[in-house]
Amino acid sequence: MTLVDTPVESVQRLQEFLRIRTIQPEPDHATCLKYLESEAKALGLPFKTFYCVEGKPIALMTWEGTQPDLPSILLNSHTDVVPVYEDFWDHPPFSAARVYDAERDDHRIYARGSQDMKAVGQSYLEAIRVLQAQGKRLTRTLHLLFVPDEEIGGGEGMKLFVQTPEFKALNLGLALDEGIANPGEHYKLFYGERAPWWVKVTAEGNTGHGSQFIENTASEKLLRVINRLMDMREEERKRLLHNPDTLNIGDVTSLNLTFLKMGVQYNVVPREAMAGFDIRVTPHVNLVAFKKELESIIHEAGAQVEYVQYFGDNTLTPIDASNKWWVVFSKHCQNVGVQLETEIFRGATDSRYIREMGIPAFGISPMNHTPTLLHDHNEFVYEKIYLKGIDFYVGLIETLANDTTA
Repeated sequence: MTLVDTPVESVQRLQEFLRIRTIQPEPDHATCLKYLESEAKALGLPFKTFYCVEGKPIALMTWEGTQPDLPSILLNSHTDVVPVYEDFWDHPPFSAARVYDAERDDHRIYARGSQDMKAVGQSYLEAIRVLQAQGKRLTRTLHLLFVPDEEIGGGEGMKLFVQTPEFKALNLGLALDEGIANPGEHYKLFYGERAPWWVKVTAEGNTGHGSQFIENTASEKLLRVINRLMDMREEERKRLLHNPDTLNIGDVTSLNLTFLKMGVQYNVVPREAMAGFDIRVTPHVNLVAFKKELESIIHEAGAQVEYVQYFGDNTLTPIDASNKWWVVFSKHCQNVGVQLETEIFRGATDSRYIREMGIPAFGISPMNHTPTLLHDHNEFVYEKIYLKGIDFYVGLIETLANDTTA
């Protein structure tokens, strides 16, 4: 264990961070900023706040390297968390309760955001605390970015920030972001993600009394779309099911019907019908061709489409010898005995905006032997796993920042 403070102090700081109610749709940004600024002061790091949208602060800390002209490294994390159903929690979701698990001889720290992703953001800070206490200086500059709205799509956070002069001035060479907990031995590492499309399909048709066989109704048109898309969904589901050794969920496109609205009265044929779909398009699909096929299905049925959310880039970060960052990253993990399991992320993170800018990004949360509980009831992180994750970042950050080959 390389922690500069006792494990108790490191855990207490995590608990303090977790207790801040940065819950969507009204995160407590003020308290969160106050906490982050206090951490920056404790580490002797300059602290800046940017606003691409009023009321949504983006916080930046910077540890300047000995060769600041080299491309820098970004440690990115989001501070917001998703809503909770408190009645289904064994402990209050913002209490950061520390509960002993006798079977594991470890403590669980229960809190919304413990996995997704405040423990990762705090681990960055703890790793820098350790490196500084060891008298280390890094060759490359290190930036820590804390963004406000990843859980609602990042549209007023990272999406806008990557377009600013302030982002370009960071001179990034590599970004690290969140991954996901894994019940197994491996650390899951994500080098890309599926493009999130939220699609609204509307149809208008003839109306009249519910006792008649009215032609060309809105519901008929909408049902044609639903049936076609559900057929596509089943094809992708079967492809994943029948190829468990070669495919993960990020390798296929998922489609789910999430909204269905129509009707004003039981005996009135509705004039309008609406369906909403959550579609996650795998990078293995040509986005232009898939969009054309989707819109063809909808228009042929006589319906219209609106993209409530659309992302048109499926850039992957190479995980082969062509990417020197990957070579350094993977070699370090081999040297310290960390086994990686590479995947395309099933959901969407702010890494997609960074990759879209041509900057390689890896998503990793060093939480193995831990059930996957992001967005779930009773989200928790094991204390010993958390502390081990800090050690992982200490070595990884030093290795990446001091390598000048990439």
